[in-house]
Amino acid sequence: MERAIAIDRQFGPALAWAAICNLRLVNDGWVTEHEKVRCRAIELAREALQVGENDPRVLANAAFVLARFGENIGAMIGLVDRALALNPSFARAWFLSGLLRLFAGQFERAIEHVETSLRLSPRESVGTPLWLVGEAYFFKRQFEKAESKLLLSIQDHPGSPPAYRTLAACYAYMGRLDDARGIVSRLRALTPLVVYRDLAFRNPEDSEFFLSGLRLAAGEAT
Repeated sequence: MERAIAIDRQFGPALAWAAICNLRLVNDGWVTEHEKVRCRAIELAREALQVGENDPRVLANAAFVLARFGENIGAMIGLVDRALALNPSFARAWFLSGLLRLFAGQFERAIEHVETSLRLSPRESVGTPLWLVGEAYFFKRQFEKAESKLLLSIQDHPGSPPAYRTLAACYAYMGRLDDARGIVSRLRALTPLVVYRDLAFRNPEDSEFFLSGLRLAAGEAT
C-alpha cells in the first residue's frame, strides 16, 4: 500500500487500506510504537476521505478506522450509510456498518447488518463476521449463542486475537474458568496483549463488562 501511495498520493483506496493495515497492527498487539502507528492510521484515513469522498470503499474503510480511534460514532455511521447509498450491494460496507453499530451499543442492528453482508458475499471468509456476531451476542448476554459463533470464527480464522478475547470472557461469565484459561493460553501464543484496554465501545458499561470477563479469564484481579 505504501508503494502504491508513493506512486499516486491521490489514490484513495490505497490510502484507506493502508489505514486499515495500521489499525490491525495496533489492534492485534503487533507493534510496540502503539501511539505512532495509531496516529499514522488516522492520518491515512483522513487523507483517503479528502481524495475519495464519493468512493464507497474509501468511505467505509476510513470511517471504520476513525471510529475505532475515537471519532464521533454518529458521524462515522453516517459515512458508512453514505457508502451504502452509493452501493447498496457493498458487502464490506454492511459488515463495517455492523461493526460501528457494535461500538455504539446497537447490538441487534449489528447482527442484522453483518448477516446482510454474509448474504451478499457468501463465499467470503466468515471468521471476522462471525466474531462480530458472537461479540454482539456476548453483549446481549446470550453466551451459548456467542460461544458457537466465536468457535466457528476461530476455526475459520485461527490467527485473529479478538475472537479469543471475547470467547475467554464469555467462558468466564459462564463459569467455565478452565476453558477460559485454555483460550487465554492460545491467545498468548498469538500476542502478548491479552487484556486489551483501548476499547472502541462508546458505552463505558460495555467496556467494563468486557474487561471484567477478560480479566477473570486471565486470572487478573477484577
